[in-house]
Amino acid sequence: MNSLTNIFPLETEESLLKHYGDVGVNQKELILPYPHYYWENNQLIKSYLCHSKVHDSINKILTNVFDYYGSEEIHRLRLDIWGGCLYLRAIRGGTKFSTHSWGIAVDYDPINNQLDWGKDKALFASPDYENWWKFWEEEGWYSLGRQCNYDWMHIQAAVRH
Repeated sequence: MNSLTNIFPLETEESLLKHYGDVGVNQKELILPYPHYYWENNQLIKSYLCHSKVHDSINKILTNVFDYYGSEEIHRLRLDIWGGCLYLRAIRGGTKFSTHSWGIAVDYDPINNQLDWGKDKALFASPDYENWWKFWEEEGWYSLGRQCNYDWMHIQAAVRH
């Protein structure tokens, strides 16, 4: 039995447009339940824009993360190192829009979970992160790392087929 809170669309442009609308629209500010720091310059992030249809889901996930891990453990595990959400761009090496273009994908700790790293190198593949993944997956989010063994930083509200 499926216990997911959300059922997200397939990661096809047609499905994404039908479910979320045009890229870059319907965005809502997410006030973060714990501070994040931008991965490139350590700038404090207190909020960011995401699609309105995933706003409450991300808020619930990050609140669960904060309640479960607490500030010190979040910092130790680098769950506060933010790589971005809304960013209008094509997928790497392609011409189709990235799920970031809809504000339905979030990246965390890009330095230690690089795009082409598998579970042998990615920090987020270790057992310390099992509850982190549980909170995302309970909400129906899709991890490229857990499902495809690459891009462990990336979590999206669309299912790769």
